[in-house]
Amino acid sequence: MGKEKKSLVKSGLILSLMTFASRIMGLVREMTKASFLGTSMYADAFSTAFMIPNLLRRLFAENAISVAFIPTFKNYLSKGDSDENKKETQEFLAATFTLVSFLTAVVVVVGIIITPLITLIFCKKPVDVNAADYAAQLEYWMLQKNEITILTRIMFPYLFVISVAAFFQGILNGCKIFAPSGFTPVLFNAVVIIATYVLAPYTENPARAMSIGVILGGCIQALFQWPFIKQTGWKICFTSLKKTFSNPGTKKVIALIVPTILGMAAYQLNDLVSTSLATRTGEGIASSLQYSLRLQELILGIFAVSIGTVILPDLSGLANEEKWEDFNSMLVQAIKIMILISIPVTFFSFVNGKEMITLLYKSKSFDDNSVMLTLGEFRFHIAGLLFIALNRIISPAFYAQRNTKLPTMAGIISFIANIILALVLVIFMKGNGIALALSLASLVNTIFLFIFMKKMNSFDTKNITKKTLLYIVKIIILSVVAVIPCYLLNPIWISAFENYGKMISQGMPILINFLIFATIGVIELIITKDEIAIVILRKIKRR
Repeated sequence: MGKEKKSLVKSGLILSLMTFASRIMGLVREMTKASFLGTSMYADAFSTAFMIPNLLRRLFAENAISVAFIPTFKNYLSKGDSDENKKETQEFLAATFTLVSFLTAVVVVVGIIITPLITLIFCKKPVDVNAADYAAQLEYWMLQKNEITILTRIMFPYLFVISVAAFFQGILNGCKIFAPSGFTPVLFNAVVIIATYVLAPYTENPARAMSIGVILGGCIQALFQWPFIKQTGWKICFTSLKKTFSNPGTKKVIALIVPTILGMAAYQLNDLVSTSLATRTGEGIASSLQYSLRLQELILGIFAVSIGTVILPDLSGLANEEKWEDFNSMLVQAIKIMILISIPVTFFSFVNGKEMITLLYKSKSFDDNSVMLTLGEFRFHIAGLLFIALNRIISPAFYAQRNTKLPTMAGIISFIANIILALVLVIFMKGNGIALALSLASLVNTIFLFIFMKKMNSFDTKNITKKTLLYIVKIIILSVVAVIPCYLLNPIWISAFENYGKMISQGMPILINFLIFATIGVIELIITKDEIAIVILRKIKRR
C-alpha cells in the first residue's frame, strides 16, 4: 500500500500543478470575457452556446473515457506484454477511436442542423403584445436567438476535436502519464484568450472571436498529445465500423457506458436547465453564473479533478486484485484531502468573495452591478464545494469496480432534486436560487453515494462514513476559528487601501486575510496532529 500512496501523491502533485495552471488560465479567459462582454446579452449568448457542445463532451467523451475506457484498457494492459495481448489491445484502441470519432461526427452534423430549434430552449419570446415595451422585448429576443444560433454553430465542432483529445488522454492516463493531458487545457485557454484579442476587431462582436478561439483551442488540445501517444508505442488508427462494434473490448466499453448515460445525462442536464432558467430570468444572470462557477472551479479543479483522475487507475488496479483494505484506505485518504481543502476554502471565500470578484472581473464592461450579481451567486455556489469535491472522488470508487448502476441512480436523484429546487428557488431568489439549487443537489448526490456504498461488500461503509463525518466536523471547527479574525479585520484592511488602484485596494485585503487564515490554520493542524498534514510535511521534508 505504501507504493500505491506514493504513486497517488506524486502523480497528484504533478497533475495538480498542471491543473493549477489550467485553472489560472481559465480564470484569465473569464476575465477576458468579462472585459470584452461583461454581463451583457452577448456574454449570456456565449455562455449558452459554449455550454451546449461542452455538455455533450462531458456526457459522452469524458464519461466514456473515465467510466468505461480506462478500466477496460487497464484490464488489457494487466494481461501482459505478449504479442497476442499487444495485438488485442491495439485492435481495441483502433475500434474505440473509430467509435468516438464516428459518433461525435454524427452528433456535430445533426447538432449544427437543428441548432435553431435548440436555441428556443434558452430564449423566452415575449407574449404580452399589449406591453408598452413589447417591440423592444421582441427585438431583444430576436437578437438573442440569432446570436446564440451563430455562436453554437461555430462551436459545435469543438465536440469532435475535444472528444479525440479526451481519447488521447484516456490512453495516457491508462499508462499513468498525466502531465501532457493536464497541460492541454492551459494551451486551450491561452488560444481562446489570444484569439479574442486578435480577432475581436475583425468580427461583428467579441463573442464570435472567442468562439473561433474555442475551436482552435480544441484542435491544439488534441494535437499536443499526439507525440506523447506515439511514445507509448500504441498506434492511433481507424478500423471498419463492423470491426468496431464487434470488438470484445469495445462491446465491454459500450456495455459499461450505456447504463451511465442516463445518470450522467441527468447530471449534465443540470447545466442545461440552469442555463435555460437563467437566460429566461433576466439579462446577465447566465453569464454571472458562469463567472461564479469559474471561481468555484478554480480550487475544485486543482485538487478534486486531479486526485479523481489519478485515483481511478489505482483504484481499478486494487479492485482487480481484490485488495479491498488498500482500496478503502486509498479512498479515505482521498476523501480527507478533499475535506481539508474544500471546507477552509469555503469559509475564506465567504469573507473575501466581493474583493475576489472585483479584483478579477471588474472593468468598464463589468461594473458594480455585475459584481454584486456575481457575488450573490458565488456565495451559494461555494457552499456546495465540499459535496461536489466528494462526488468526484467517491464516484470513481464505484467505476473502478465496474459498477455504474449505483452512481447513475445517485445522479438521477440529484438531477430531479436540482430541477425541483431550481424551479422553485428561481422564483424568489433568481440567479441566487439557481446557484443554491445546484449546491443542495450536490449534497443529495453525496448522501446517496454513501447510502449506496452499503449495497457493495467491498466498501467498508461504516468506517468510511465515520471517518468522513468526524473529519468534516473537525475541519469546520478549525476553519471557523481561523476565519473569525479575517471577518473582524476585513473592514479595516478595505478602509486602509480603498484609495489605491484595484490591484492594491482589493488584492491587499485578500492577501493579508489569507496570510492570517493560513497561519492560524497551519498552527491548528500542527496542534491537533492532523494525519493528512503530517503526510504532506513528511513529503516536503523528503524533497
